[in-house]
Amino acid sequence: GVNWYLKYYANIHLSWNGMTAKLPDKLPEVKSKERHTTEQLLRYYLNYCTFSYSMAFWDWERWEKEIDWMALHGINLPLSITGTETVWYNLLKKLGYTTDEINDFIAGSGFQAWWQMNNLEGWGGPNSDQWYKQQEKLQKNIIKRMREYGIEPVLPGYAGMVPNNAKEKLGVNVSDPGKWCEFRRPAFLLPTDPGFEKIADMYYAELTVLYGKANYYSIDPFHEGGNTKGVDLDMAGKALMKAMKKANPDAVWVIQGWQANPRPAMIESMNKGDLLILDLFSEARPMWGGAEWSSWHRKDGFGKHDWMYCMLLNFGGRPGIYGKIDNVINGFYDAKQHPTFSKTLKGVGATMEAIENNPMMYELLFELPWRSERFSKHDWIESYTKARYGTTNNNINRAWHILINTIYNCPETSTQEGPSESVLCARPSLKVNRVSTWGSAQIYYNTDSIRTAAELLLSVADKFKGNNNFEYDLIEIIRQTISDKAYYLIKNIDKAYNEKNKNEFKKLSNEFLSLILAQDTLLGTHPEFMLGKWLEQSKKIGTTDAEKKLYEWNARTQITTWGPRDSANKGGLKDYAYKLWAGLMKDYYYPRWVVFFNTIEKELN
Repeated sequence: GVNWYLKYYANIHLSWNGMTAKLPDKLPEVKSKERHTTEQLLRYYLNYCTFSYSMAFWDWERWEKEIDWMALHGINLPLSITGTETVWYNLLKKLGYTTDEINDFIAGSGFQAWWQMNNLEGWGGPNSDQWYKQQEKLQKNIIKRMREYGIEPVLPGYAGMVPNNAKEKLGVNVSDPGKWCEFRRPAFLLPTDPGFEKIADMYYAELTVLYGKANYYSIDPFHEGGNTKGVDLDMAGKALMKAMKKANPDAVWVIQGWQANPRPAMIESMNKGDLLILDLFSEARPMWGGAEWSSWHRKDGFGKHDWMYCMLLNFGGRPGIYGKIDNVINGFYDAKQHPTFSKTLKGVGATMEAIENNPMMYELLFELPWRSERFSKHDWIESYTKARYGTTNNNINRAWHILINTIYNCPETSTQEGPSESVLCARPSLKVNRVSTWGSAQIYYNTDSIRTAAELLLSVADKFKGNNNFEYDLIEIIRQTISDKAYYLIKNIDKAYNEKNKNEFKKLSNEFLSLILAQDTLLGTHPEFMLGKWLEQSKKIGTTDAEKKLYEWNARTQITTWGPRDSANKGGLKDYAYKLWAGLMKDYYYPRWVVFFNTIEKELN
């Protein structure tokens, strides 16, 4: 309610790029009562990945602002997994593991998410003793503030994970879930083993001692292709549910609807009301039963179980303007009005892998439950821009109408993972169709239109000098036009090479290199687009030189190779979390392309 007032009465938009604003001397009066109600009572927030791609190095000062942002947007069910490593540290100590063995299991600061999703062990570590202490303290602050605001934290439940050496070390029976992107996954403790109940109980006991009981626990076994061979899925589901209910009989199991999960055999025997399924990628690959066009469509949806309509939108924190505005609006109201599946729909969720991007789409998502009727994106965008910039302007309105009809309206059937990727950041090649393995550089919009939108905003830029929201959006849109130009330029460079036109190749490759430097200069005008912000954040939380170096190594590695050589190349993780940031453009991407073009030029000669 406070946020609605700020936006639509005071014309103040609090955003990730601007968490504070100056209030007018006199606040605008609300002259008639305005009331909004909703039957969708839950607003979920965060993805495991967000904790690594965006929040890996946050301190309490940054978390405090985010929790305020959550409250302002009505979010009442956020994932809260900070400090889980301390739970595991204590648990494994009691099971007889040494500190070195524990640190071989628990991942480092920049890769916690994939350890918690049972994808890998140890990568990015070993962690210092101080790390466990500071993460515990941080999580206690986070949980305390959330509960003061009436926000229900979703704590990490026990998903059957144990270290790979648990069979030898503890004498328990485990299954091997296989590899994830060439990383060996942790083992899965078989529910038939007598040690399952003991270890699960110990886990919840440690979690409760540190952070209290939760009414919601996130549990995601066999995430992203985990091998289930030899596992009785029905029995596994019952064992995981039993352990959770033992910790809190009133708790609800929260699970991600992603790829094969939730496995029908694991959840079909569970009671109604005990499970909440996040339809994680509702805007592109919805699972709920009414979205027949989707490649992940489930005819019966999630059956009797409750579910949430979620928007994923961003993968890996990869940069660029992107949205599926028509799909997000229409998909929600289609679900809300469906005669069958609306009965189990509990709300909306933002399940992006990274935040601090495309603020318009998240503002839209969290307003959906509070707007009783399907609405026009054209009417909505004008009210949004007035709030975001503090005033209305014809050129701004024209620019944003272009954006929501083109780049913010990716086609319904497209399943691309986030923005069209910038070829400037790709591993050099004459044929670039993506930067990351599962991304796409394919352009689905008219690039001349985006250039027109940029020109419209530039035409009024002098009037908005010092307006942080405007400047952020302006840089974002110009950054996009530079990347768009490079997309076509590399095709012409390839043509010049094939025609053995040395002069044209030299001219065009120099133009391509100049675009990288132009991008670097542009992005250096605003801290949100600088590599230094990410690196300084990583070093700031270290208390010794060794810690600072380790955290900075995590920060640099995540946005470049991601993992070791096998995971980067064979596993496909290279450049998964690439960034269009000042500093990175000039010092990392530019030299790669220089070496490449020089090599090709020598070949042509």
